[in-house]
Amino acid sequence: MSAWLGWPPALVPVPVPVPVLVLVPVLVLVLVLVLVLVLQRLRFPYLWRDASFLLKVLRYGARLELYRLRGDVRTVVDRFVQQARRVPDKPFVLYGDAAHTYRDVELRSNRLAQVFLQRLRLRRGDCVALLMSNEPDFLCAWFGLAKLGCPVAFLNTNIRAKSLLHCFRCCGASTLIVGPDLLDSLQGILPSLLEDSIQVWAMAERTDLPQVSTLLDNIHAVSDRPVPEALRKTTSIKAPTLYIFTSGTTGLPKAAVITHLQSLKAAAGFWAFGATEDDVIYTPLPLYHSAASLIGIGGTIELGATCVLKKKFSASHFWNDCRKHDVTIFQYIGELCRYLCNQPKQTELDKVHQVRMGVGNGLRQDVWREFLSRFGNIKMCEVYGSTEGNLCFMNHIGKIGVVGRSNFFYRLLFKYDLVKYDMVKDEPVRDQHGFCQRVKTGETGLLLSKVSFFSPFFGYAGSKKLTERKLMRNVLAKGDAYFNTGDLMAEDHDGFICFRDRVGDTYRWKGENVATTEVMETLGLVDFIQEVNVYGVEVPGHEGRAGMAAVIVRPDMAFDGKKLFEHAVGDLPAYARPLFIRLQEIMEMTSTFKQQKFQLVQSGFNPSTVCDPLYVLDYQQESYIPLTEGIYKSIAAGERKL
Repeated sequence: MSAWLGWPPALVPVPVPVPVLVLVPVLVLVLVLVLVLVLQRLRFPYLWRDASFLLKVLRYGARLELYRLRGDVRTVVDRFVQQARRVPDKPFVLYGDAAHTYRDVELRSNRLAQVFLQRLRLRRGDCVALLMSNEPDFLCAWFGLAKLGCPVAFLNTNIRAKSLLHCFRCCGASTLIVGPDLLDSLQGILPSLLEDSIQVWAMAERTDLPQVSTLLDNIHAVSDRPVPEALRKTTSIKAPTLYIFTSGTTGLPKAAVITHLQSLKAAAGFWAFGATEDDVIYTPLPLYHSAASLIGIGGTIELGATCVLKKKFSASHFWNDCRKHDVTIFQYIGELCRYLCNQPKQTELDKVHQVRMGVGNGLRQDVWREFLSRFGNIKMCEVYGSTEGNLCFMNHIGKIGVVGRSNFFYRLLFKYDLVKYDMVKDEPVRDQHGFCQRVKTGETGLLLSKVSFFSPFFGYAGSKKLTERKLMRNVLAKGDAYFNTGDLMAEDHDGFICFRDRVGDTYRWKGENVATTEVMETLGLVDFIQEVNVYGVEVPGHEGRAGMAAVIVRPDMAFDGKKLFEHAVGDLPAYARPLFIRLQEIMEMTSTFKQQKFQLVQSGFNPSTVCDPLYVLDYQQESYIPLTEGIYKSIAAGERKL
């Protein structure tokens, strides 16, 4: 009966095992995480790499901010002294067949500091100009002067005569130290230097110039003990430590003020890209450039790594050097990589090396792809930034064809804008209220960087006017100030920054900025030239732009190619000499009475499309000779060396 009354039987729940109860939410969580990761890969593919890189930047920035707050700055030279104590026997510089350890350079720089102090009577704050080629004693002199608290001006070894004198006067140098191989460059200006009470010392034991004193004959008579640390001690991270000369839109070289803040930032470049103390860094670039000195040497010191220093770049020796010294990182400019690609192929050796990274700027997409295809999977890390600028982009992703990477967080820290630029008028576009207009994503615009507490612009030594010229005011709001990079850039939807072109009166050739006004002033001294307009033109297969001059010949005179050749070779460095000449009857001007360059640049140097007489620089004939169709074709085909 009870069984009947209990019909139908009650449903008794079946107990679920505990592990299953735990597993279900775990599986759901895993599925959600996978979904999030998939979406992140699709929508934000560079999120984690961006985050990792940004954390590095913030960490290093926090260190610099602590220096500022404490008033106790650990400079690049302080870091070098620290590394010399930590790894004294480790090779710091490999030069030729010699290895110079951290201890070697520390002791020699100490001796030079003692000579500077005792014989040259240098005191803290005295500016000293350094005119030396790439060699270990360049570094020893630099560090020795820094240990005395003396700012150092790095002079471009290509400049001569008036430009050299100008460099001394604008940075206020009281002393010149010159390498033995560059003593000839003083011809013609030595009396002027002595008249200006500038003492001239050669990094040699003897010299044939009686007005020039020698340093190395004094070095063994002094102690290698360090000078008092108090001499170099600084409480301000924004105190000047170097002057590096840069050409720009104002003609003669300008002395960019390099503070401890800038030098310390640059020294972190290799580290930010993932370099370590085990790396061997190849530096074939001139030390008077910020790339080699600030990023190359400063970066080596920050890591405690080893630097292979070359006096000059040699495409034929490059890979043999890399194999010999087990190089893992090299510094480049775009031209350097093209030269390497132009070397005869060695199929069995091209990829036999330890190089894993290249750090530099100006690498064209086509050369980039060819370089990787031929020499292997080398991460090319482009860095964008001028010597004096207050903004830096770094392509830490290694994406081909871009100079840097930005994102929301980067924009919060570093304020920059791309604004519309009128190429015909050669000026930014402003609206009815006088403000610049931002370009849309993907469009090309003039890159401007806001001047602020976190992104200061220190300008140029010797002239507030030059500093002010580099600034644009009332750009997007009344009272704001931006550093004008002079570069046309574009930023795509993924935050990658691409370089498009230079604007204004500067173009880049052979890895050097060429100021057209300086070239114009030099060519204007030729007796048969009435008017000249200098600009850069694109040459197939070459980075940058080659120099070209539109010339009006005086009515009563004739064009003389040999005389112009002598003048250009005698007074201009190789990279600044115009390769092409265009004779004109009338010089086109803008509405504001500026020389018109846009149409000239667009016209190029093709004799089949340019009706004016054209000439080309010819070193064999030591003259500017007529530019024929045959010569043009050989240039376009890359057969004629420029």
